[in-house]
Amino acid sequence: MGEIREATRDDVTDILNLIKGIAAYEKMADMVEADEATLERSLFDERMARVLLAEENGSVIGFALYFFNFSTFKGRKGLYLEDLFVYPEHRGKGYGKRLFERIKQTAKEEHCGRMEWVCLDWNKPALDFYARYGAEILDKWRVLRLSEEDLT
Repeated sequence: MGEIREATRDDVTDILNLIKGIAAYEKMADMVEADEATLERSLFDERMARVLLAEENGSVIGFALYFFNFSTFKGRKGLYLEDLFVYPEHRGKGYGKRLFERIKQTAKEEHCGRMEWVCLDWNKPALDFYARYGAEILDKWRVLRLSEEDLT
């Protein structure tokens, strides 16, 4: 089987393609504003997030993008999984599982108090995948957001 590795600056094009892939899968392709320059600056200059890549036969076929946040209740950092995506034609081969296991291990090694992420309510395959790990759906919590325009 292929490998799971940390992304490098040379992977920015592949990372952007994966972001576009997950956006298309989630029916939000028109919402992608990221470009290679922004990703390179954010991921490799400012280190705002980290990326793991799944490779098969030298081709990037999936990714997990995560960053650390802070829980006031726990009094320590947590890991937030922003995206986990494997191209549809490569699913069922264990890449998603390996990416998720690696993220969990990172959270453990970093002494995170918890790991969190969101999943669209219609994405049954993803919800089933996470349920196999014992993930709890927090029905009493709602995701809230201010857009860039709302911030001004």
